[in-house]
Amino acid sequence: MSLLSLSPKASSLKDKLEKFVNECCIPAEDEYERHIAQLSGADRWTYAAVPPVLDRLKSEAQSLGFWNLFLPHPIPSHLITGGTSSDGDDDVAITPSMYLSNREYGILCEVMGRSSLAPEACNCSAPDTGNMEVLLKHGTEIQQSTYLKPLLQGKIRSAFLMTEPDVASSDARNLQTELKKIVQKDGSVKYILNGKKWWSTGAMDPRCKVALVVAQMDYSDPSCSEGKEPKRGNQTVVIVPMPHPGVKCVRPLTVFGYDDAPHGHAEVWLDNVELDESAVVLGEGRGFEISQSRLGPGRIHHCMRAVGLAARCYELMLERTFQRQTFGKYLHEHGSCREMIADSASDLEAARLLTLACAEDIDRLGARGARDKVAMIKVTVPELTSRVVDRAVQIFGGAGVCGDLPLARALVGLRTLRIADGPDAVHKQSLALLELKKAKQRMQSRV
Repeated sequence: MSLLSLSPKASSLKDKLEKFVNECCIPAEDEYERHIAQLSGADRWTYAAVPPVLDRLKSEAQSLGFWNLFLPHPIPSHLITGGTSSDGDDDVAITPSMYLSNREYGILCEVMGRSSLAPEACNCSAPDTGNMEVLLKHGTEIQQSTYLKPLLQGKIRSAFLMTEPDVASSDARNLQTELKKIVQKDGSVKYILNGKKWWSTGAMDPRCKVALVVAQMDYSDPSCSEGKEPKRGNQTVVIVPMPHPGVKCVRPLTVFGYDDAPHGHAEVWLDNVELDESAVVLGEGRGFEISQSRLGPGRIHHCMRAVGLAARCYELMLERTFQRQTFGKYLHEHGSCREMIADSASDLEAARLLTLACAEDIDRLGARGARDKVAMIKVTVPELTSRVVDRAVQIFGGAGVCGDLPLARALVGLRTLRIADGPDAVHKQSLALLELKKAKQRMQSRV
């Protein structure tokens, strides 16, 4: 079976999705940007900044069956009551038109990646997908009903708060945000959350109603007799409803000058955020396990969207070579340009097939069994796709670095992927250790 093969039903879905992205999402990007450009300062983080075109695209995606396609398996029955609920919610919209494997969904992710609007239009954008997967896999029924259901409906958005400004957060043991446990006289437990986070994508979005926060457990209160530190440390994930009086979004951060409003990325201060036991996800000290569970499939999504984005830029580059002349020849007639085209075609195919091979391994072996390939794609795909977009920028010249085309923003986004979800060096280290372990096992088997 080819890595690119799809069932007849999934193939039909892909054809329809391609039409939706090319005929609806990509043409809507200019309208989206014009709407955002009208606003400045704090107004860029209000409901007024959410372009109306998004709701139109979401409605169309739902009607066409592109909603929540990332879901790996059927959702719990308590989230689906059928028909229309008492508050007017259409519960049928929660479930996707079909459940796809990671490899199949990866192929559709490439299609969605061609437009900056398509993932959100289909309710398949980060960090919501990762947070929904965490709540689906590890959340209690109350957590799922309160937060997962409205996320699945696309009525709210979410944030994931892990990275911190004062420490190297690629090593989770460095995290300084503390979750203090206090056992009260009646035996109930409360938690107090304090710390600083940044690059908290979506935290300033007016639609953000829930944040998942990674913190270190603090058992220093006299009422608490624990203190046992798990093997992976005391990282714990808690749910914080947003907005919250103890959560202060200090400032929006820019990525090479882009603020990505109204979703964006924030620096967040957590000041004595009081929570009860219902806020803890899975259990104390299980934050590392939760964080890893959301990263395997999530990296397939990121990488295949990166391939789709780079493919769009590559196609623009090809068209440009037929439109511009230098020294009496069209660009495509120059040997140096043809070399760039050949390199880009090879890089795209390598990125695509490596990612789909990883997705296939996750489907067969689980995310843990595919750790080597997950590390490979995290490092390699952003590099390969960045090279493709960089060549497109070069072919376009001055227009390539201008905001009139998607190239500059694409290059920024792909460069950022080499840092997001852990820097390249961390994943190369993990991959090398896995390779050395396999080599050692092979040598021992020959003895």
